Formats: sequence, structure tokens, C-alpha cells
Amino acid sequence: MEKPSESSPVAILGAGLGGLVTAFTLERAGIPYDLFEAAPATVGGIIQSARVGPYLLDFGPNSLQLSEGLETLIAQAGLTDQLTETAAVSAHRYILRGGALRRLPGSPPALLASGFFGWGTKLKFLTELFRSRGEPIAPGTIMADFFRERFGAEVVKWALDPFVAGVWAGDPQKLLLHEAMPRLAALADQYGSLVRGLAKSAGSTGRRKIVSFRDGAAALPAALAAPLQHFHRGAAVQNVQRLPDGRFALTFEDGRTAPRSAYRHLVLALPTYAAAPILTGALPAFAQALAAVRYPPMVATYLAYPRAAVAHPLDGFGALYPRAEGRLTAGTIWSSSIYPARCPAEQVLLTSFVGGDQNPGATEQPDDVLLAAVDAELREIYGISAPPVFRHVVRWPRAIPQFDAAIQPVRAALPALEAQGVWAVGNWAAGAGVPDVVARAVEVANRLQ
Repeated sequence: MEKPSESSPVAILGAGLGGLVTAFTLERAGIPYDLFEAAPATVGGIIQSARVGPYLLDFGPNSLQLSEGLETLIAQAGLTDQLTETAAVSAHRYILRGGALRRLPGSPPALLASGFFGWGTKLKFLTELFRSRGEPIAPGTIMADFFRERFGAEVVKWALDPFVAGVWAGDPQKLLLHEAMPRLAALADQYGSLVRGLAKSAGSTGRRKIVSFRDGAAALPAALAAPLQHFHRGAAVQNVQRLPDGRFALTFEDGRTAPRSAYRHLVLALPTYAAAPILTGALPAFAQALAAVRYPPMVATYLAYPRAAVAHPLDGFGALYPRAEGRLTAGTIWSSSIYPARCPAEQVLLTSFVGGDQNPGATEQPDDVLLAAVDAELREIYGISAPPVFRHVVRWPRAIPQFDAAIQPVRAALPALEAQGVWAVGNWAAGAGVPDVVARAVEVANRLQ
């Protein structure tokens, strides 16, 4: 490692998106830092992309919601001209119900006018619309309990269950409303009615564009890493020591020494399971809480078929498969419908997901068995009459942190730790979405200036 001046106050652990955004923001501000990443070559954490022959595959997030903060970051990174917006059909979303794909209505009024939910559920929606403010929602409220009480079991079974599986790889019977959906909890507290709160806030927030880049989502972390002058790859931190003056000293697995003898601030951009063992000595109680956070496994499969062999028009973003349907896969993104350049023009590319907290055991099957099973399901659901012309598998043994009861003590500890110079910018602290991580990392970097 190079030896810059000893004045650096900030050590950033992990070159996932949160760590890269923090370092990038500090670099632009002229604030000294050191960014440490255990991997010798890759950056971006779960944001990975690859070209496999004529196919462009995203292994983590397949698209990004374009918040104002993310748009600013993209411009600063020089990627604006590489932005790719989704095709117009991506506004459509589908749910598998009764073995058939059904398009979800695009708004609450359209939902009430449609036949997707029964009259009992529609009455629940109308009743909730006129709900008055009452006691604040309890912090430990389970997501499924909240939606079941307000909108009924049908909504949980056919809408919430698949949505939570798709966004968090999670189970709404376990996730906490305030941890996973803080904005919705705040709207329900403010207006009494969640439906009314969403309607009133819609004009101020608007619907975010969904985007990617010409070379996939990994273009963003690559661009953020490029200008960093104090980025140390292949530097696996083994232990963090708290010095008597409150600063932090680092030791590494290969015995190397840190560029600085001590750091005033420690920024955690690692998954909780990676941060826990290195913090055991300096912050034992926090390390124990970090180790308890759960990450269910997930497998992404990529199958391409001849366009002429697929009966369904694939006129949408993709489809979710509620667990009530008893399917192996949790859902499928219609990658070539969203971004037509992701595969040859005469083919379609389907990205499907297996596992998550609703079906973790499904990921234990070998690749060939898993691909064959996913292929069989896709053929049935979409009326596919030919074998796939391309197959690929990516495994995430620990995919997304679960925002359940185990994460409460972790996030509750953050304000006190910040006063001691410890900051967290990983998705377990910021939220599961890319805009959430970007906003959190920029906020932390600005507070460190």
C-alpha cells in the first residue's frame, strides 16, 4: 500500500456501493480517507454485470430507481450519456394467479375497478381510505399483520407476499413494517389511512424512472472506483482495535500494515456477517447484534429462448409468482422486454429467481437440476415450445439482509455509535434500494467533512 500522510481521519471498510459513494464524495471534497476492499479485482458488492457472448447479464440489481440523489451521482461519475431507460412496456407488472398471468392494475382506482381482487377486499380498501388517525403504529408491527388488518388476507396472499419476495427476498410474516417500509408507516401515522397518505404524497414524489446503463448496473460502481486515489484492493481487514484516545487501528489478514496508524472515523460498508467478526474486540455488543442479522440464499437463473417459441407477448417488466401458487421460482424479470439490447433480436432473455426467505431450501439443488426445473416452469407459464438456447446461473449464498426483529438492535445502536466515530452505509443501515444506499452514503460523507 502507498503511504499517504498520517492525517487521514476516515477508514472505509468495503467497496460495495455504500463504501464507493462515501469514498467518491470524500475524494471530491478533498477529505483524506482510505477505502479497503478484500476482493482483489471486483467492486460493487452485489452490483455485478457481465457479458456472456451476446448476452448482457446483471447478477444483482437489474434496474435502478432514478432518485434525485442517484441522478446527481451519475452525473458526477460521468455516466449520464450511458443511461438506458426501460422500454415503455416496463410499466406493466404481472402476477401469477390460478396458473395464469394477470396484469396488475396501475393505480388504486384501477385496482378497485378491476376484477383482480374480490368485493370483500375492495370494501376493505374503501374503508381504509376513510380511516381516521389513531394511536401510532407500534414499532414492532409485522408487515403482514398491518396489511392483513387494513386490506385483508387476499392482499397479503396475492400482492404483499410476492412483492416482498421480489424486493427483499423476504417473508412479510417476519419483516417489520417500520424497518422495511418506514415511509409507508410514516404516511399511515400521519394520515390515518395509508391509501389517503399515498394519494396525497403522490404529487410531491412522482413515479421514479427505472434505468440502467449500456453495460449493465455494474457501470456505476466501476465509474465511482476509477478516480479514487486511496483505494486499497485485496486488503482484507482482520481486526479493528479501539485505541485509548478513541481512534481505530486496523490489522489485516496477510499481516500488512494500514497506511495510517489510526483513524478518527470508521465507515462500515460491509455486510453484517462480514463486519461482525472484525468488530468483536472493539465493539463486542454491536458485533453480536450484527452477527444475528439473517441473509437468505438466492439463485438467479438466465434462460434465453427463440422469440417465435414464446406464446406470451412479454409486454411488461416481469411477473411475480405468489407462494400460494406452489412454484419453485419467486418471479421472472423479462430482461429483453425492458432492455431489448440484452440479447439477440430474435430471442428473449428471462431472469428468474429461486430461494429467498420463503423458499430457502430450493437453492440447494445443483445447477443443472435447478435450470431444468426453472425451464419447465417457464415453458408452462409462458407457453414456450422450444428448449433454451442459453443458460446461466449465479448464486448468492447470502443475498439481502432481512429487516426483521434481529435488525432492530443493530439500527437502534447507530446514533450512539456515530457519536463515537462509527458510521454505517451498507444496505442493512440504509435500506434495500440503491437510492437508499446512495442517500445514506452521501449523507455520511457530508457529515464527515
